[in-house]
Amino acid sequence: MYIARETSKVWRKVTTEISVELQLLRDKWGLLLAGLIFQYIHGLAARGVHYLHRPGPLLQDLGFMALPELGQDKGYLSESIFSSIFISFVLWTFHPFIYHSKRFYTVLIWRRVLAFLVASQFLRIITFYSTQLPGPNYHCREGSKLATLPPPNSVLEVLLINFPRGVLYGCGDLIFSSHMIFTLVFVRTYHKYGSKRFIKFLAWFMAIIQSLLIIASRKHYSVDVVVAWYTVNLVVFFVDNKLPEMPDRTSGLPLLPLSSKDKEARQKEEKDSKLKDEFHKLLNGNHVDATDRRQRAQMNGRHDEDINHALSEATANGT
Repeated sequence: MYIARETSKVWRKVTTEISVELQLLRDKWGLLLAGLIFQYIHGLAARGVHYLHRPGPLLQDLGFMALPELGQDKGYLSESIFSSIFISFVLWTFHPFIYHSKRFYTVLIWRRVLAFLVASQFLRIITFYSTQLPGPNYHCREGSKLATLPPPNSVLEVLLINFPRGVLYGCGDLIFSSHMIFTLVFVRTYHKYGSKRFIKFLAWFMAIIQSLLIIASRKHYSVDVVVAWYTVNLVVFFVDNKLPEMPDRTSGLPLLPLSSKDKEARQKEEKDSKLKDEFHKLLNGNHVDATDRRQRAQMNGRHDEDINHALSEATANGT
C-alpha cells in the first residue's frame, strides 16, 4: 500500500510537470530546435576539416612535457569522466519531473544551455578552420590510415558525417576542445542553478582532472584546453547577461512564467482584491489605519453632537 501510494504521488508529479513543460515547449520550440540543428552543423564542420587535415610532427607543447603520456590503451579515462559529467547533468536537468523541490524549468534551462553551446561552437568552427594543426591523437599521426580522408564520392557522404565513427576518429578540429565546451557549460550551469555545494566543488574538480587527462592522452594540445577554459567562461558570462533571467520556482511564483498581458491582468486582479478588502474593512470598522480611525472618531463625535442637539430641541418643544 505504501509503495502504491508513493508511486501514485510520483506519477501525479510527473504528469503535472509534463503538462507544464509541454506548454513551455510550445512557446520556446523554435530556439530549442535551432540549437539542436546547430549541433549537427558543428559535427558537419568538424567532419569537413578532417578532409583538410595533414599529419605532421607533434608540436612542442608544455603540457606534453609536464604530463606523462598515458598511452592509447588508457584513452578511455578522459572519456569516462566526460561521460559521467554529461549523463549526470542531463539527469539533473530533468529532476523537476520527480522531485518536489524545483528551482527551474527543464525547457528553459536547456534553452539557455544550447545558447551557450552554440555561441562557443560557432567560435570554435571559425578557429579550427583558420589554421589546421597536425593532430596529436594517435589516429591522426603520420602513418595512420585515419589521419587523412580521401575526397568524398558524393555530397551524401559528407552530410552523413560517418556517424559515429567519423565523430570518434576525427582530426583537425583542435582549437578549442569540444569536450571542454560541454564540460564547462554544464559545470557553470550547475554552479548557478544547482543547490549542493559539494557537487559544485566536485564538478569543478572533475573539469580540471578531465583537462589534464585530455592532454595526457594526447587528444589535444595544451592550447586547445587553455583556450577553452577562458573562451567558454567568457561566452557563458556575456550570453547569460543578455538572456532574460529564469523564474525561480522556489519563491512561490506561479507555476508558469507570465506574459506581459497575464502580468497586467494579475496586477489588476490583485488591485481589485485589495480595494474590496479595504471596502469591507471600512464597512466593518476593522481598518487599522490611524488616519481613518481619527476621521471615523471625528465623524462619530459629530454624529453624537447632532443627536444630543436634536434631543434637547425636542425636550424644549415638549415643554
